[in-house]
Amino acid sequence: MTAAERIPDLLKGLKKTFPEADCTLDHRNPLDLLVATILSAQCTDVRVNALTPELFRKYRSAADYVRVPAAELEQDIRPTGFFRNKARSIQACCQALVERHDSQVPGRMEDLVRLRGIGRKTANVVLAATFGQPAIIVDTHVKRLSRRLGLTRQNDPDRIEQDLMKIVPRAEWTRFSHSLILHGRKVCKAQRPACADCAFESFCPFPRTAEGKQARKPA
Repeated sequence: MTAAERIPDLLKGLKKTFPEADCTLDHRNPLDLLVATILSAQCTDVRVNALTPELFRKYRSAADYVRVPAAELEQDIRPTGFFRNKARSIQACCQALVERHDSQVPGRMEDLVRLRGIGRKTANVVLAATFGQPAIIVDTHVKRLSRRLGLTRQNDPDRIEQDLMKIVPRAEWTRFSHSLILHGRKVCKAQRPACADCAFESFCPFPRTAEGKQARKPA
């Protein structure tokens, strides 16, 4: 089967398995989600969500993040790891929002990716969840699974995004992304994919794994 031929069955299976798939980062508005997505780098959404209720009560605007001493913000986000780099990215990003966007998160890809610490993945998360724009979100799970499922041969996330945009119907981009992320977390894991429990085993080109063993180094 070609990549395009796999898509209808893949979409059907994902909808059945993860009917409520959606963004798993808690947020109230675009700024919250922008910050939460920065914090989620090299950190689980569960850990981020445990920290952000207090964080979002303290910081209610882009200006709040800019005004706070860097050391204080670092301590506030320390549990998410890489807190110094993340604090710098958050403050630089929010400074740009204040200076160039009247403290508001822009709703255009070209504006978002000009903000420090914001790549296409983060921009797509924000555009999909808070602006309702269809978006392919290529995180580590989507990158791994799209290669395993034979949907792309690319390694670069931006090129993977372009390949998926060509074969996944636009109306399904966001649901497809969130569903595939959940499938990667729960079933098709990096080290030990649970092939026996996978709804796509019949047409997945990735070698089936025996329980507790890897067929080959994960894609």
